[in-house]
Amino acid sequence: MLIKPDVNRFAKIKVLGIGGGGTNALNSMIAQAQIQGVDFVAVNTDQQHLLASVAQTKVQIGDGITKGLGAGADPEIGRRAAEESLERIKEVITGADMAFLTYGAGGGTGTGGGPIIADMARKMGILTVAVITKPFAFEGTRRMIIADEGIETLRDKVDTLIVIPNQKLLEVVEKDVPLLEAFKLADSILGQGVQGISDIIVMPGLINVDFADVKTIMTNAGTTLMGVGTSSGENRATIAARQAIASPLLDSSIDGARGVLFNITGGQDMTMNEVDEAAKVITSQADPDAQIIFGAAIDEKVIDQIKVTVVATGFDETRRKFAPLTLEDAETKVLAEGEEPQDKDDQIDESQFDIPTFLRQIR
Repeated sequence: MLIKPDVNRFAKIKVLGIGGGGTNALNSMIAQAQIQGVDFVAVNTDQQHLLASVAQTKVQIGDGITKGLGAGADPEIGRRAAEESLERIKEVITGADMAFLTYGAGGGTGTGGGPIIADMARKMGILTVAVITKPFAFEGTRRMIIADEGIETLRDKVDTLIVIPNQKLLEVVEKDVPLLEAFKLADSILGQGVQGISDIIVMPGLINVDFADVKTIMTNAGTTLMGVGTSSGENRATIAARQAIASPLLDSSIDGARGVLFNITGGQDMTMNEVDEAAKVITSQADPDAQIIFGAAIDEKVIDQIKVTVVATGFDETRRKFAPLTLEDAETKVLAEGEEPQDKDDQIDESQFDIPTFLRQIR
């Protein structure tokens, strides 16, 4: 196996959690300890909330405007706070090759300050990726309007924009999920977005995808789809690939994408045929002339599981939904290769196909 050199020497990645939602998401990412090779930076107007963050670096912004009391859900205050403390933030991100900005759109500090910080980072030559959530419907119409306006302001300030609608969480969890748990799930999904891309850069592989590859796909990419799928057992490669490109938590699929970066990770039992199956699922949905960058890695800790990460960019304005894989699809694939159909006892629960692995535990 070819081992990639210490990527920290080549690609420095900063993850900035902005505002209350962003710092909560950062805390979740750090607690899960699944994102490696990045520096976490908490940015907030609320001093008390910032002190509770477990990030290595904490930056309080807008001291003169908010007196450390937060932005009061007012994006204008968030914008002014970021402008007041821009040099402080610049000092923290100087030297970074890539910056993730993560926050919950619809609040004050993130919605107002996020575009200001993103614009500066991009002008510094940093590959700037925003991974943000839209509010739950129960958070109110006003917050949704603020979120939508903030997203439009952000759109041309970043290289890549990934928007995750929190409301879609309610379509894949039980109705009696506690409110606190719903917000924790939203935080974990932001972490999935960051991890899905950073792992591609940081993890060594048999076929390496390095920072230059990621930059090729994600610079000036605009609205982007990032999906992660995992599966084990029969047809695991096909199912993982389908999950990655058809998550019910995302608004669109990779159908028609003109730039696709994907990475396949498995244990030592992962076969070349499985890699080929996953690749076919993904490339069949992209534009015929798409620029495709592919990587594969062996994780010796993984047993009987395959993980597929997809980053897709360059969409047409008209995109159609891509239906999640059905049990019949999986069986057709197996039979086409001359294998016997699964016994009923060995079949996978079809209802689980639409649900990302990290959400299934609460069903």
